Amino acid sequence: MGALRLPSLASIFASSSSSTAISNRSPFFFRRHNFVRRRHRLLTTANFSSQSTAEKELHTETEDRGANQKPRVEGRVITPRSQDFNAWYLDVIANAELADYGPVRGTMVIRPYGYAIWEAIQDYLNVKFKETGHSNMYFPQFIPYSFIEKEASHVEGFSPELALVTIGGGKELEEKLVVRPTSETIVNHMFTQWIHSYRDLPLMVNQWANVTRWEMRTKPFVRTLEFLWQEGHTAHATPEEAEKEALQMIDVYTKFAYEQAAIPVIAGRKSKVETFAGASKTYTIEAMMGDGKALQAGTSHNLGQNFSRAFGTQFTDETGQRQHVWQTSWAVSTRFVGGIIMTHGDDTGLMLPPKIAPVQVVIVPIWKKDDEKRGVLNAVLSVKEVLTTAGIKVKIDDSDQRTPGWKYNFWEMKGVPLRIEIGPRDVSSGSVVISRRDVPGKQGKVFGISMEASILVVYVKEKLEEIQSSLLERATSFRDSNIVDVNSYDELKVAIKQGKWARGPWSAR
Repeated sequence: MGALRLPSLASIFASSSSSTAISNRSPFFFRRHNFVRRRHRLLTTANFSSQSTAEKELHTETEDRGANQKPRVEGRVITPRSQDFNAWYLDVIANAELADYGPVRGTMVIRPYGYAIWEAIQDYLNVKFKETGHSNMYFPQFIPYSFIEKEASHVEGFSPELALVTIGGGKELEEKLVVRPTSETIVNHMFTQWIHSYRDLPLMVNQWANVTRWEMRTKPFVRTLEFLWQEGHTAHATPEEAEKEALQMIDVYTKFAYEQAAIPVIAGRKSKVETFAGASKTYTIEAMMGDGKALQAGTSHNLGQNFSRAFGTQFTDETGQRQHVWQTSWAVSTRFVGGIIMTHGDDTGLMLPPKIAPVQVVIVPIWKKDDEKRGVLNAVLSVKEVLTTAGIKVKIDDSDQRTPGWKYNFWEMKGVPLRIEIGPRDVSSGSVVISRRDVPGKQGKVFGISMEASILVVYVKEKLEEIQSSLLERATSFRDSNIVDVNSYDELKVAIKQGKWARGPWSAR
């Protein structure tokens, strides 16, 4: 990982002027988006419910622990990524038990394993938000429609996606309510009541919440009617402070993507036409998915004074003058889970970076005779205790209903980074067999790793670090091999036709 340089957006967009955050001729990426409706075929008819797919069952052809076993679903295999990327994506979500469709069109039920990935994202970001001076709070889900109308570009940008409540308690409401699509309006309403003097600034808060946007074409985790996210909101006394905050938070997202999710995002500024409705500038991190398309994985907006002027959010400065505050907002959502799937997954299924994996090590006990079972399970419990004490997330699959081979395939599909196998011979020798998810077959399997705590813990931690680095390096190599430099419109057209990302100069307009 030493060769991978984590870029700071602040260094890219540093400027002595608050009104100019980027040079007039800066590198710009033209990329194919995973979420742009007109460009990407979204498969909304495929049902990924485990019940509706005739109780898909994984099957293995051999119990040979050294064999290169491949996961199968009764009746069919997981759709290969190269054959149909979207079908593969839905198959992985279903079989890895990440999510299912809700009863309302466009909604999704996030299952425990999928939600655990989201919790890992929350755990990391919560710490970073508090380290940078932000406090968590919560704003109401229902917003008066008049609030949305106060900022002209905001209502224009969100009107097609709004969900409205017109009846409550069996009676028609005097004013229709918007089910939260984002919270800039209600935040400003409250900021106006809390901010009076320069002593009240900066005001920096974050909330973890659900959001509703009435999407016509949906895709699990990537674009759904309702999704989970965090949204940060800050108010500042000067434009320089607001710009510094917007850049700081996109850097937080960038570091998370690189260091935790092992996704080599590209940070940059959106063009004017792509800027968030109501913002002066929008910064973004863009990730290249396994099909070469782009996913907007996080955004940070410098709102300028657009919302504070619309809502009259003012403060008295040190000279006694009344000023409108300068603001930012920034967010990442459960879309990041989809990005992790599409960046690292393969034809076997999910592949999770260890730092965000709900289970880092799965232990599969193996026995044939009843008199072998107790000794094997005692060894398994001892190994789990040793690893858990060392801070490693461990799962034991000791169910009698499935064969060891079935379990290997199942946990590989769920993307668990490491598998430990313990059988009677391993108990006798005081050792274990360890397999890496990112290195398939015999190449990723190592025999004879000592059960001695000092040796096993060091080995497992080293392998988890290697897997984390390997996934980032692999994703970076794929990204870089699919980016071409262009210097003319004709070269741009060729790059797009080839399915590449194009890097070239732009005017920042």
